[in-house]
Amino acid sequence: MNRELDPDLLKLFSFQVFTKLEGAVTAGMIHLGDRLGLYAAMRDADRPLTTSELAEATGTIERWVREWAYNQAAAKLIEAHEGERFSLTPEAAVVFADHEHPAFGMGMFHRLPQTMNALEHVRDSFRTGVGHDYDSHGPEGAVGIERSFEPWNKAFLLPVVLPALGDMVQRLQAGAAVADVGCGAGSAVMLMAEAFPASTFAGYDISQYALARARAKVDASTLTNVAFHDPREVALPGDQSLDLVCTFDCIHDMAHPQDVIAAIRASLKPDGVWMLVDIKALDTFAENARKNPMASLMYGISVLSCMSSALSEPDGLGLGTLGLSENTARQMAEAAGFTRFRKLDIDHSVNAFYEVRP
Repeated sequence: MNRELDPDLLKLFSFQVFTKLEGAVTAGMIHLGDRLGLYAAMRDADRPLTTSELAEATGTIERWVREWAYNQAAAKLIEAHEGERFSLTPEAAVVFADHEHPAFGMGMFHRLPQTMNALEHVRDSFRTGVGHDYDSHGPEGAVGIERSFEPWNKAFLLPVVLPALGDMVQRLQAGAAVADVGCGAGSAVMLMAEAFPASTFAGYDISQYALARARAKVDASTLTNVAFHDPREVALPGDQSLDLVCTFDCIHDMAHPQDVIAAIRASLKPDGVWMLVDIKALDTFAENARKNPMASLMYGISVLSCMSSALSEPDGLGLGTLGLSENTARQMAEAAGFTRFRKLDIDHSVNAFYEVRP
């Protein structure tokens, strides 16, 4: 320390620290509002509700609902009206309760208990260096990830993203071979398989919870052109037979991303495309901290989830949430034998989109 303790700065710093705790606790209340149907009931109401009405609509106890509503209103997440009635703004209704809207935001909050439970074992990771894969978050972790990505995929994958890949839509309509590596619960694969029945689709993931959900979706559908695999049991084909390989927000989570990128290169036809979607990141901490308003959230999630997964094997690379900048991705693609790398002009608050070709 190079100066004396300043009492005023101490007060300000203490306040700053406890605002982080306030955010953590309020995040837990958002989780409860989602899982208990409180937001959905407020969205469906034609007027602001009392906490008694909200409790009756959700089958909950009024006293608990009242304290929850006070937290939410104090945090300015719901609106408080005269007579202690509460409502959602149109924007809050979308983020909290519209499962079909791309701005729906409850996926991360769905798996908040599983994410924070990582604190119980991540202390050991700091000492051993070895993290934990996504299945350590249990089945609800897989559900939360699915809920995070499905609304945006439904709104933009088919009409916006695929048309940005040259003639790929025409190839899919005619009949193409497609793989989604790191497919999770398979929402993107299922959307494409339904839209392009002449093409065949394979999803690959190492999460047994996610694969179980994906396979259940296939079993419940009438689709015959899609299958899901654990790549440790059924490897990505290495015979240059695929037209398109997708990776949605997962390369930074992988213990051995360079090996996966090399396998993708070996799987693609000479005119094939790797569609790489991953977190927007810059090359240095200083740039991320200065330009990304969610940098602290991203680095924290990385410790609890993304980097932990990327270090879940002793020799994992450990990229982490903000570890795959455009320059890093380009270098890794070139090292695997790709020769063309293009950032797509697709607007997304969190992810960057790249077209990578042999």
